[in-house]
Amino acid sequence: MAFDANRDDLTVGVIGTGAMGRGIVQVAAAGGMRVLMTDTRPGAAAEARDFVDKMLARAAEKGSITRDEAAAATGRIQVVGGPADMKPCHVVIEAIVENLQAKQELFGELEAIVAPDCILATNTSSLSVVTIASKLKTPGRFAGLHFFNPVPLMKLVEVVEGLRTEAWVVEALMTVGRRMTREPVHLKDAPGFLVNQVGRGFTLEASHLAYEGIAGFIDVDRVMRDVGGFRMGPFELMELTGLDVTHPASELIYNQFFHEPRYRPNLIMRSRYEAGVLGRKTKRGFYDYDAEMKPVIAPEQPAPAAHPGSVWVSPAEPQGCAALTELLKKLGARIESGAKPDARALILVTPIGQDATTCAVEQGLDPKRTVAVDTLFPMAKRRTIMGTPLTDEGYRQGAHGLLASDGVPVTVCRDSPGFIAQRIVAMIVNIGCSIAQSRTAQPADIDKAVTLGLNYPHGPFKFGDVLGPGRVYQVLSSMHRIYGDPRYRPDIWLTRRARLGVSLLTPEP
Repeated sequence: MAFDANRDDLTVGVIGTGAMGRGIVQVAAAGGMRVLMTDTRPGAAAEARDFVDKMLARAAEKGSITRDEAAAATGRIQVVGGPADMKPCHVVIEAIVENLQAKQELFGELEAIVAPDCILATNTSSLSVVTIASKLKTPGRFAGLHFFNPVPLMKLVEVVEGLRTEAWVVEALMTVGRRMTREPVHLKDAPGFLVNQVGRGFTLEASHLAYEGIAGFIDVDRVMRDVGGFRMGPFELMELTGLDVTHPASELIYNQFFHEPRYRPNLIMRSRYEAGVLGRKTKRGFYDYDAEMKPVIAPEQPAPAAHPGSVWVSPAEPQGCAALTELLKKLGARIESGAKPDARALILVTPIGQDATTCAVEQGLDPKRTVAVDTLFPMAKRRTIMGTPLTDEGYRQGAHGLLASDGVPVTVCRDSPGFIAQRIVAMIVNIGCSIAQSRTAQPADIDKAVTLGLNYPHGPFKFGDVLGPGRVYQVLSSMHRIYGDPRYRPDIWLTRRARLGVSLLTPEP
């Protein structure tokens, strides 16, 4: 069907003028489109128009746009009485409550109002595009157009293709997204779409390892910021969004994927959700808050003054051994060079996906003197160590004191396959690979969506390539073997590329 998404008089309807709706109105009007907006609550659409007017004026004050451009954009916005007034629209975007019946009824009503070539789009973040379209007479012109909050600041928009969505609709919405100065990515309908699927690896795996007692919330956040390079840790993120948003979305994705283990939620989230301990909005969550709503965080304890007499580094992981040995030389450690450690030496291992216990047992090392160091990530801002359940406290403190002797903080966690950062990042990579394997989206689009929508330092494929596909595969395989939990099984997309020694971005014909 001939649909000109670049036409000068393109008219976009927006139904629902809450935070998301008014944001969509703003970027559509700023993109040169005429916008008709409405809301079921009396006066809500007019309030939203005034709000958008102020936001455009503020943008002009900051120099993002000119005053004339702001005035012109406001002039293109019109408040209308209801869906019946959407007849002139070329595209109608719904941004109402996340209720399946309400959305289906609205689109059923719109079908009888708008022209046959008018595109109908939903901004849903959690409901299936296919399911919403199932009641429509013309599902071919229906798709998802999922923006992120706050819309004017978040450049990403997901263009979600349903099973019966026609190609011209996807092409037109990609163009509309660009006209709104967003970065559109095309994907097929799937629970959680792209961003919310990948985001589960960050929050759920953090919750699992905290539930296992591997590390506390603050330590996990510190490691993921300083070691993983994330802007905020997973528990900080859940504090900001609120568990009343994060946990129901997690359960929904898990159920929609027929209990796929990779998306299994954790009791630590559910119990807090049910107790109403939701985060900043309840002034209590994984963190406590002071009167100014700043998180109450105890300062890190100073590193022990203890230092080992000598250190032996296991050669079992050559890359890790080399990286750690280089650091120890800079720290002035006395490093043993023998094939086996001296009877009193501190034993350091550098596991990829294994725990300290497994390393000690499989390498025939004394578990009382064995401490594991995470060398998969740079050790410039923070270092992570763990002992076995039998590690002598003196040796643990010796390792801590030595590795912190140049002022770089050290996080001590309990024994865990994959430490903290290895576990979480590997799950992010694995979920990204599973999305590509299912042909939901292309790897480059998945990476773009994650970096724009979640502000991660890398998308899952770039992350995997930076660390090395073979090493990420090793993390997951070791965790799968030790835990026996299918949520850690490496996706076949990752497995093949790791075995072939090629980039995770390598496509298939």
